[in-house]
Amino acid sequence: MKAMWKKIGLLALLVTLFASTQAQNERRFIRQGNKYYLEGVKDTTRLDTASFSRAETEYRRALEKRPDDPLWNFNLSNAQYKQMQFPEAIESYKRIAEQEGDPVKKARALHNLGNSLLFSQKIDESIEAYKEALRNNPSDLDTKYNLAYAQNLKNQQENQDQQQQNQDQQQNQQDQQQQQQQNQNQNQNQDQQQQQQQQPQSKISRQNAEQLLQALQNAEKNIQDKVKKQQAQQAKTVRTEKDW
Repeated sequence: MKAMWKKIGLLALLVTLFASTQAQNERRFIRQGNKYYLEGVKDTTRLDTASFSRAETEYRRALEKRPDDPLWNFNLSNAQYKQMQFPEAIESYKRIAEQEGDPVKKARALHNLGNSLLFSQKIDESIEAYKEALRNNPSDLDTKYNLAYAQNLKNQQENQDQQQQNQDQQQNQQDQQQQQQQNQNQNQNQDQQQQQQQQPQSKISRQNAEQLLQALQNAEKNIQDKVKKQQAQQAKTVRTEKDW
């Protein structure tokens, strides 16, 4: 009986030692990941994506053993964010924010979610994420600043869109006016062409006009000569008939 209890006690000790060893390995991955992460943020003049990539690898190795650890998932999301893997970071921060019960930690995830959305040009969604973060932690000055920045950026874009819309409308009006002017010019040219085509038919040449005028004059002279002859004959007759 004593031997059995000794075996059970030894087995429990081995299990405890194994679990402790596994936990130490997981923490070692996290410590190594944190080391790489800190190396990445040390130089603020450039983006050290290689260090962040190594940090991501270590965090994933730890999460293979404890996939639901909120802190380690948060670290992984930050490594993705630093590598500008914004679609992946957005999904990770969303999942953390949904699962986190502590308001301050939840606000941190939502703050980073807002940043990832903002860099993804999803301004409206980023504004909502910042607002939700402030609902959980109203005193966070960084979130207030980012919210104001995102709102200002949205206003600038709306003003630019309005200006562009006005420019488009003005351009459309100018194009319509130019088209109308072109149509008027085309109509005038067509009218002029028609008039030019009709003018030769309605007019006669100068030579023909002179010939016609000469013919009319000759005809009138002939008529006058005939009238004079008839008058002369009538005058003779009358004298003959009424002669005193």
